[in-house]
Amino acid sequence: MKFDMTEISGLIKEEIRRYQSKIEVSQVGTVLEVGDGIARIYGLDSVMANEMLEFEGGVIGEAFNLEEDTVGAVIYGDPTKVQEGSTVRSTGRVLSVPVGEALLGRVVNALCEPVDGLGPIEAAGRRFLEFPAPGIAQRQPVKEPLATGLKSVDSMIPIGRGQRELIIGDRKTGKTAIALDTIINQKGKGVICVYVAIGQKESTVAEVVATLKEHGAMAYTVVVTASASESAAMQYAAPYTGTAIAEYFMYEKKGHTLCVYDDLSKHAVAYRELSLLLRRPPGREAYPGDIFYLHSRLLERSAKLSAELGGGSLTALPIVETQEGQVSAYIPTNIISITDGQIYLQRDLFLAGVRPAIDVGISVSRVGGDAQPQAMKKVAPKLRLDLAAFRELQDFARLGTELDEAAQRQLDRGYRMVEILKQKQFAPLTVGQEVVSILAGTSGAVDEIEVSRVGHFIEELLTWMKLEAPEYIDNIDRSGQLTDAQVEELKEAIQTFKMIYKFSYGG
Repeated sequence: MKFDMTEISGLIKEEIRRYQSKIEVSQVGTVLEVGDGIARIYGLDSVMANEMLEFEGGVIGEAFNLEEDTVGAVIYGDPTKVQEGSTVRSTGRVLSVPVGEALLGRVVNALCEPVDGLGPIEAAGRRFLEFPAPGIAQRQPVKEPLATGLKSVDSMIPIGRGQRELIIGDRKTGKTAIALDTIINQKGKGVICVYVAIGQKESTVAEVVATLKEHGAMAYTVVVTASASESAAMQYAAPYTGTAIAEYFMYEKKGHTLCVYDDLSKHAVAYRELSLLLRRPPGREAYPGDIFYLHSRLLERSAKLSAELGGGSLTALPIVETQEGQVSAYIPTNIISITDGQIYLQRDLFLAGVRPAIDVGISVSRVGGDAQPQAMKKVAPKLRLDLAAFRELQDFARLGTELDEAAQRQLDRGYRMVEILKQKQFAPLTVGQEVVSILAGTSGAVDEIEVSRVGHFIEELLTWMKLEAPEYIDNIDRSGQLTDAQVEELKEAIQTFKMIYKFSYGG
């Protein structure tokens, strides 16, 4: 019998190919030392940077430092399960997390594992934690308003869908309150919200979740938490996880999303801890040299996508805590230069009862009027400048200087506008209600009302408008437009109510 060697070699090659497809080839290394959530591994010669590693017991890690003989890895999950001498397997994959609609209403950790006790999550797919930001051609200008429901923000520092607006201020000045008000105000507007809590107390996160549930906002919100008790690695990964969840709705569902990072100061501290443990060289304030890149590659992923990509958006509200108002510190200046504006909250204003305690002097939106309804532009074109001038005049008046009649009028009007812009927490207003409130101030209708009663006057005015002339507010809410004729009609309606108010409450 004659054998065909070509045929035999072909059969052998085919069997080898089939056998190789059945076995999984992976590189295995050994843990040399472990501590503080960091592992030093020997034997993973061909591992990639940021590759996902699997330790014994199913604990996940990530290759951070590729050194000459060893690999420095961070451990996600419980670091006590990783022992010296245990094996580590390279996966050939970059770190990713499960995403999908099933996450809505849930509280998850930085690996998207549920921590709310409501059972497992059925994910629609997975997304990489690190994902390239869209390029210029894949974006379009930010021009669609994202209303916060706060009069002072929507009138003077408007935020647009796809914008990155920094909320900055000292501890306990109402930074989180502004973010939560914005989330609550998205109810019924088709915006998916992601709240990322970094380094917060677990009781604080529980309070945030309870607030969102109370106002019916958890139905369209995902809470990602990496509390102060968790490792620096989990706190480092949390904002990227939140962004990956939001990107699923932006890219795949062509929807609008809002991502709150509370706060990036603690995120920078967690990354500094990781870097120092991995023996990376420290720079200014002991932060590593790539701390700017850390936040820029996170915040650049926020965008208003082009029509070809579905027109979805990711709006970012990063929060940064300052020490004694030091806006010029390292991390605040870094993030100010990355974002499209900042809302600065001042402790003195907060303690004086001005809530939200926004300092209009250094707060700014670099998108500005492009992301503002026409109706708001109509009634508050110079409000920011007027309030900034009022603050200066107020400081001047404290010196006991005699003021002329015009300056005194400006001062009186300023006091009343500050009262109008004050707002209770978790009580967002519609654009129509905001426009009516501000018009009452800028038109001079409250000039004769006592300063202490201006807030009450505005509340009663909105209630009266809702009952007697709801079409004005409904029209602004629906169209965002306001004609000159409608402005005059509104002014007349406000004057009518003013007479009723004076009769009822005595001025």
